[in-house]
Amino acid sequence: MERTAQLKRDTNETQIEVVLSLDGSGKGEIDTGVGFFFHFLQGFARHGLFDLKAAVKGDLQVADHHTIEDLGIVLGGAVREAIGDKKGLKRYGSCILPMDEALVLCAVDLSGRPYFVMDGVSFSADRIGDMSTQMVREFFYAVSYSAGMNLHIKVFSGHNDHHIAEGIFKSFAKALDEAVTIDQRIKDVLSTKGSL
Repeated sequence: MERTAQLKRDTNETQIEVVLSLDGSGKGEIDTGVGFFFHFLQGFARHGLFDLKAAVKGDLQVADHHTIEDLGIVLGGAVREAIGDKKGLKRYGSCILPMDEALVLCAVDLSGRPYFVMDGVSFSADRIGDMSTQMVREFFYAVSYSAGMNLHIKVFSGHNDHHIAEGIFKSFAKALDEAVTIDQRIKDVLSTKGSL
């Protein structure tokens, strides 16, 4: 059974539609109106081997804040829906990813209990191309809480903002890919409680 989700969100600030397949091949059809955000989401899809369609119309005349944060909310909801009852899931995933001089760790627990920690991230500029660097944190916060995942991101080294941000998106993709992997040895959910 293919694990997919399709979600829409319409507000006065954004209109968003996302289709996510956890069992994809890394295809991204993404239109956000924010060039560097597109670049990072393409990397997320490709390196996580997710198929992601994301169409966003946001109030970019105001700022990129609502567009990026709201897409995080919808993408997190799509992850939550696509993983379903969590039976057989590895549940945990992590990745330490080098991106030139940057070294990033991401760890995920699909526990159903949202928590977000981002440590060691310091951007030197306000923007990467047309994307606000502050929105990196806001995006992942939104994803983690909407998905109900425990998400930790730590940057060990790096001075190029592009490399740091891209490393974060790619390490998250690899960690999430591991966490959503089905392990045939797990017959129910990976919890002593019997539920997640």
